[in-house]
Amino acid sequence: MAKKQNTPPKPKPAVAANPQVQKQQTNSTTKNQNSAMKKYAHLLMLAGIAVVTYIFYAGSLNNQMTNWDDLGYVLTNPLIKDSSTEGLKRLFELSSTVMGNYHPLTIVTYWYEYGKYGLEPHMYHVHSLLFHILCTATVFGFVRVLTRSSVAALVAGLLFALHPMRVESVTWVAGRKDLLYGMFYMLACTAHIWYIRNEGGKKMIWYASAIVLFALSLMCKSVGVTLPVVLLLIDYYENRRLSLQLLIEKLPLFALSVTFGLISIHAQKDIGALGTLDVSFNPLERLALGCYGLCTYLWKLIAPVGLTNFYPYPAKVNDALPAAFYLYPVVVVGLLFVLWKYFRQNRLVLLGVGFFVINLLLLLQFMPVGGAVMSDRYTYIPYAGLFLIIGSIVGQLVDNKRPSANVALGVCVAASLMFGVVTQARNKDWCDSISLWNSAIKNNPESPIAYFYLGQDYYTRFEGATTQQDRQRYGDSAYYYFVQSVQRKPDYTSPLVCIGEYQRSTGRIDEAKTTYLKALAIKDNLESAYLGLAVVYSMKQQYDSAGPAFRKALSLKAYFPEGYSNYANFLDIVGKPDSAIIVYQKAIDQNPDAYIPYMNRARIYLRLNKPAEAVKDLDRACMLKPEMADPYYLRAQAHARNGNKTQALKDIEDAKQRGTKVDPAFYELVK
Repeated sequence: MAKKQNTPPKPKPAVAANPQVQKQQTNSTTKNQNSAMKKYAHLLMLAGIAVVTYIFYAGSLNNQMTNWDDLGYVLTNPLIKDSSTEGLKRLFELSSTVMGNYHPLTIVTYWYEYGKYGLEPHMYHVHSLLFHILCTATVFGFVRVLTRSSVAALVAGLLFALHPMRVESVTWVAGRKDLLYGMFYMLACTAHIWYIRNEGGKKMIWYASAIVLFALSLMCKSVGVTLPVVLLLIDYYENRRLSLQLLIEKLPLFALSVTFGLISIHAQKDIGALGTLDVSFNPLERLALGCYGLCTYLWKLIAPVGLTNFYPYPAKVNDALPAAFYLYPVVVVGLLFVLWKYFRQNRLVLLGVGFFVINLLLLLQFMPVGGAVMSDRYTYIPYAGLFLIIGSIVGQLVDNKRPSANVALGVCVAASLMFGVVTQARNKDWCDSISLWNSAIKNNPESPIAYFYLGQDYYTRFEGATTQQDRQRYGDSAYYYFVQSVQRKPDYTSPLVCIGEYQRSTGRIDEAKTTYLKALAIKDNLESAYLGLAVVYSMKQQYDSAGPAFRKALSLKAYFPEGYSNYANFLDIVGKPDSAIIVYQKAIDQNPDAYIPYMNRARIYLRLNKPAEAVKDLDRACMLKPEMADPYYLRAQAHARNGNKTQALKDIEDAKQRGTKVDPAFYELVK
């Protein structure tokens, strides 16, 4: 009988899937995915803005520093060149103002960069771009928290990041203060919103955060004093009724505003920045100029053309402003009427417009500050109010799924990218001093200050030139632009003094003396004119006249490294080497990056048979000016006297490679 085979049991037929259950599971998965996407959508948007911003600003990272305020903030700023803990503490002293401003946190960033990177401009630009991206993130966050709309934040963030009026603050190293104060300012606004919307312990944490962030903003740039008024506008938007309690709540903020406002006024007065215009304007003219600035900022929001780093005041005709300027107050009144007529019930529009106007109010030249009627950088934070309005309109269209939503969003994104292209081109104008001031002249061919700064850059190149051909080329260019500047403004002493410097440097001593005396007669920039005259007297061996002129120059200006350096030269000439060494140290303390005081003091040390001290100074000179031959040749002499023939021979070879003719007798002696 055949054995029965064991066969595996047949599987039970599968239960047919319920289509309704399957559909619910699919919908649930899709819903969870969509929920996750919505949760992180704002982070993806912010990352996209950061990437696009970097792309359009990447060209600026190889820019140089310019001779417009970068000198005072970084290149010749003694505060950032003391890397000690005491040096860091000194930055926060009220007396530690830079170019008429007290902004210690801004200077701390330069202090850190100088200590780590020296004067190499690349990392300064990298950090400025990073700060701009961070500030853009704070604007994005503020708009998103205020409106509860990621789309509104996307539009506002893109416009803020890429608008060409940002370039001055981002690409100009000295514009760093706008980025830093703006970042803390927007964070303070956001903290205030969270304060309003929270209860209990969290509420007080957000209140304290807003105060701290406001203080940090003021320590970056005092123009942030407007914050308490802006926060009252946010209260209005959040339906908080104006009350005594609301005002008491703002008292610490107003106290900070008043304190830093007084510090700022005092600092500006110290350098004479208030009321120093050559032409005075009466109150009506001031009103017209302020309204002109406001209207110009508005139309440049839409059409950012004709951008320049310097917008001079209009010239008066028969001691009066051109009649066209009196139309601007009428335009402003018309805009206010439209705002009242059609938008007085729209809290967000009022907040955005109020944010724009309040943050511009102190910068509209109703009071004279500086020599420019307006500046692109003044819009850095104020424009955030107008971008808030635009973003909110688009956000509402998208959130309400209006038919025009995609069109509006597309237009804003396309406009932002177009602005990015203009920004990319504008970055090139800030490549260096020559490109910057050529751009300024292109936009305003009659600007004396543009010709002066352009001439100054060529004169710096003339002083550092190592060949006669370069000296001739740069010197001729410098002289040409100085003359162009004086022709447009005959009482402009700065280019006059520079003309005297050029005449003196090229051996035309008597012409230089005449030019300096002409500058002294104008009674402006006297310290530079006295210094030039003192050098001329010294060159003519009129030492009795030279000494008092040097001392007069130094008495007129506390920070004057070139003055101390030249005075030390004079003391050495008249046989006072010990005094000269002390004065050279003062010049070095004020500007450790100038190689000439080290060179000249080393010459004295060599004469006094102190080769070790000479080597120390010449090490620094060689580091500061590695392309120059003289420091190497002098160091060879110092090493030879110090018995270090190996290093002396190496320095001789380095000097020969840089064009120095070596004395054969000295070379044989070293060998």
